[in-house]
Amino acid sequence: MISLIQMRYLEFQTNSGDMVDITNRVTQSLSESGLRSGLATIFVPGATGAVTTIENEIGLKEDMKAALERWAPGNIRYAHDERWHDGNGHSHIRASLIGPSLTLPFSDGKLTLGIWQQIVFLEMDNRPRQRKIVVQIMGET
Repeated sequence: MISLIQMRYLEFQTNSGDMVDITNRVTQSLSESGLRSGLATIFVPGATGAVTTIENEIGLKEDMKAALERWAPGNIRYAHDERWHDGNGHSHIRASLIGPSLTLPFSDGKLTLGIWQQIVFLEMDNRPRQRKIVVQIMGET
């Protein structure tokens, strides 16, 4: 067995509030790596995006948006907004609550996700963004 670390990147355009299912793209990156077992880390560079797992279903998309609005409302005062005048203080708080990274084990060349579990990127910013997500795959052949 040979231990390796590989870096892959997922690039895509987003709009404010998007939930982007990246499961297939992460799975493809893993398949292309040739690694059989190990860990895949998905990381969001930037302060207004997050990554998590969820069932990528329309009702849960609405529930996630509602939960984020309850946790960090977009219509209240944020010191960040007063300093930078960009109106995305809530975006930073929401992203930090969910988190910028996710590490998943894989075995036999397959992610160990549950049957209803997908990997999603959450766009928290209040404007369209071009995103470049890092996928680092560490494992053995």
